[in-house]
Amino acid sequence: MTQIEQSAVPAGTGAPPTYESPVIDRMRELRSRWPSGDGVAVFNDACLELVERVAPDLGRGGFDDPEATALLGVRCAERYLSAVETATAGGRPPECWRPLLQFRRHPGVRPVQFALGGLQAHIGHDLVLAVVDTCRTLGCAPPDLEGEFERVGDLLALLEERIHDDLMPGPDLLEIADPLTHLVSSWSLERAREAAWSAARVLWRLRGFPSLAEEFAQRTDAGAGLVARFLLTPCR
Repeated sequence: MTQIEQSAVPAGTGAPPTYESPVIDRMRELRSRWPSGDGVAVFNDACLELVERVAPDLGRGGFDDPEATALLGVRCAERYLSAVETATAGGRPPECWRPLLQFRRHPGVRPVQFALGGLQAHIGHDLVLAVVDTCRTLGCAPPDLEGEFERVGDLLALLEERIHDDLMPGPDLLEIADPLTHLVSSWSLERAREAAWSAARVLWRLRGFPSLAEEFAQRTDAGAGLVARFLLTPCR
């Protein structure tokens, strides 16, 4: 079974999941394992805070299709959770998550870098495959999910804003750590979202060619990991 098929659920197997306790509980359980300064914990805490805040709204009004939006968000979160749980169990996670897992305790990498490195992996890989997972589950195509993709992307934009507000060093530190300002400002969430949407549409079109689809998914994973690695360049 290929990577892009592993979490697919056939259409008509029941109501789509919501962003309720299974995802939140798994994120809380992971948080309990790690010290606060751990790089993966930094990203997990930022995500958990956002998910706890928006979860009650994802399964009801406020979205064009709340069930599809919730399903896409859950599928994306499950990709992240699977990666870190695989690594914790001694397995081999997707390539996009390896830089964060490798550098999670590096003293020269700042919290904002850990958070953005995780966000890059989450958008550049997890969100791409989550779109395909959701299309398989709902029996639709990516264009049918464009509105839901934008809603989830907007939530991730809120996460990026929170990361900058909470984790970016103050002006005094930035005078010393100017390379950090350059590094952080070189990454664009909007460009990452655009690339993820294009990759998801291509991957969906390749579903009839399993070997090509798997190769494309692997290249997408590797590309997301390369950008994440640059974001984790030590700045002190």
